[in-house]
Amino acid sequence: MKKVLLIVMSTILLFTLLAACSPAAIPTVPVTLASTTSQPEATAVEKKAASGDDSSPIRTMSVTGSGQVFLVPDVAYIYIGVHSQSENVTTALNQNNEQAKAVSDALKKLEVEEKDIQTTSFNIYPQQQYEQMTGKVTGTIYMVDNTVYVTVRDLKKLGEILDAVVRSGANSINGITFDVVDKETALSKARELAIDNARKQAEELAKASDVTLGDVQYISTSQVSTPMAKEMYAVGGGGSGMASAQTPVSAGQLVLSVDVSITYQIK
Repeated sequence: MKKVLLIVMSTILLFTLLAACSPAAIPTVPVTLASTTSQPEATAVEKKAASGDDSSPIRTMSVTGSGQVFLVPDVAYIYIGVHSQSENVTTALNQNNEQAKAVSDALKKLEVEEKDIQTTSFNIYPQQQYEQMTGKVTGTIYMVDNTVYVTVRDLKKLGEILDAVVRSGANSINGITFDVVDKETALSKARELAIDNARKQAEELAKASDVTLGDVQYISTSQVSTPMAKEMYAVGGGGSGMASAQTPVSAGQLVLSVDVSITYQIK
């Protein structure tokens, strides 16, 4: 009886062990496999379009326009000089001082203000004298030069001023330069004309080339004043031989010119 019971228990134990080792009893871990399908990479063109970057070269057109305005001069500038010489330097200097003072007094008498009379140079220098045949030094003469820069604001008196300073002792007068004191309004007008001229050229070129003008990329200006007439007046050796009639002086015209260079984008 005991033997039969032992066999039965052994059989039960065997079945229990077999059940524990079956595949159903082994726990499983779920595994997810990643997809290996690759997406196509964006091309360089697509990346450029997405970023909004447009590095293609900008096409441009450059033109130069000019504008001119004519002005009537209202001021004149003159260099007036006094030259004296003597074998004695003190004598030459005193003589020059007397002549220069007389010239200054003549200018002031004709209502040229002191602020408009400016000394630009004063020189004393020796000049040796030589015998023509032998080249031997025979002596020394001292030269004194005094030059003033004069601004004449009343051009109606210009001829009278020239005559007066020569009679007073001036013996060197350089060319007269005419100008306009206030050129700002005329300059603005000349710029406007130059820009209009440049734009008109650009529009004509764009139409002929079948392109469209875009924004202005660059602009620069330059200006120059050119006297249309310049009166020359030269004196040498003193004023004793001057005619009694007043010296005629013509101021002419002054042209104010502005150049404008403009670069447009074209499409």
